[in-house]
Amino acid sequence: MPPTTESALSPATVAVTAGRPPRSPDAPLNPPLVLASTYHAGGEVGYGRYGNPTWEMFESAVGALEGGHATSFASGLGAVAAALDLVPLGGVVVAGPDAYYGSLKVLRRMEEQGRLTVRQVDLSDAAAAAAAVDGAAMVWAESPTNPMLRLVDLAALAGRSRAAGALLVVDSTFATPILQRPLELGADVVVHSATKYLSGHADLLLGVAVAADVDIAGRLVEVRGTMGAVPGAFDAWLALRGLRTLHLRVQRASENAAVLAARLAAHPSVTRVHYPGMGAMLSIELGRTPADVEAIIGSTRVWVHATSLGGVESSLERRRRWPGESSDVPESLVRLSVGVEDVEDLWEDLSEALAVLG
Repeated sequence: MPPTTESALSPATVAVTAGRPPRSPDAPLNPPLVLASTYHAGGEVGYGRYGNPTWEMFESAVGALEGGHATSFASGLGAVAAALDLVPLGGVVVAGPDAYYGSLKVLRRMEEQGRLTVRQVDLSDAAAAAAAVDGAAMVWAESPTNPMLRLVDLAALAGRSRAAGALLVVDSTFATPILQRPLELGADVVVHSATKYLSGHADLLLGVAVAADVDIAGRLVEVRGTMGAVPGAFDAWLALRGLRTLHLRVQRASENAAVLAARLAAHPSVTRVHYPGMGAMLSIELGRTPADVEAIIGSTRVWVHATSLGGVESSLERRRRWPGESSDVPESLVRLSVGVEDVEDLWEDLSEALAVLG
């Protein structure tokens, strides 16, 4: 979808107004859910794998928020895989060692197949990142990173990547376009697991990639149709409905996270807090054995022990419970996705859990 002309509006207004049908008498305010695999011949869609009006409304809204051409996918990893398909055969991809383990898993698989070469470097280290970009075809960045919450100077990295002839792809799932717009900072593509903050209600799987350039967007659309990584129409419809409150959810959750980060930093059971000063994600280290940490997590009543994030509910988990998680992540690290509940209820529940083992 082409980017819409809503740049004069604030992101909060765009989230509410973008991706709606044209105004006309008795027209619906919201786009209808279109459940169709087959279309009458002669039009631009042709078949359900190549397009759907409900996807297009969601893509229009996300494209307006990010300032680019959006393509939706069946999941966040579907968007990741499509973006990585932009790398030419034998190309080098620079990526951080503490990126989302699903993305790193795809990179490792492609490297094992001889499809590309991965060059890992801490992208929050500006000097190291600048040195690593030479000869790369793509730089894969997260800011904040998952789950260490490190920040990357995206504008500087974009300039260095462009000078080296490398595409810069930014996974901005944690920040959302409410807090950060990577395309404006010079990135070529921004990806989101729309399962998380964009939809915000833990009830769907969806991904989206937004390209600054129309030709790159066309390549992403081609990969989606060829590989069959198409989103479900109902998921796209739900995601668009959830997107309407993105700014409200991010604001409330971010406020809660700032309060909790400060209190956790002073808690005797917490050895370190990883909090970037923005957004609603934070991680803590407890200096306990994995079994002790799991016992603490399992004792919460309000917080949900779950691997996903970005919903209205607060969730937490020990990331190293996953075999594919980076060894750079400490065994006792707990990632917290702060929701929109009352912050005092969240703190009381967390405090009681931290006291379980004395």
